Amino acid sequence: MKVSTAAKVPAFPFADGIFPAGCPSRTVLDHVTSKWGVLILVALSEGPQRWSELRRRAEGISEKMLAQTLKTLEADGFVRRDAQPIIPPRVDYSLTGRGDELAALLLPLVAWVAEHAEAIVSRPAS
Repeated sequence: MKVSTAAKVPAFPFADGIFPAGCPSRTVLDHVTSKWGVLILVALSEGPQRWSELRRRAEGISEKMLAQTLKTLEADGFVRRDAQPIIPPRVDYSLTGRGDELAALLLPLVAWVAEHAEAIVSRPAS
């Protein structure tokens, strides 16, 4: 018998109900929820990948935007960059423990969006 437990919804992080303008969470949310940030995190949730694999998976991303997104996610501690000293050079990207935790939270959101996107986008304007 398989028993599932409902995911615990975290408490609202701001007791007074205000989203403070200077809160660091805004910066992190900007990095994590950018179009490319979400796609790269979800792609890396399947395991380590090289630059070319990530570029292929996030169809439409420019080299500049991929580099910028990876640098930002690495600086935030979500992505690990492993440059191997071989010829030709090889660099693998993977999620850190914190990145794995974040990706686990993003995957249900991305699945929900994928399931409902067509109906939402094709909805007539009101």
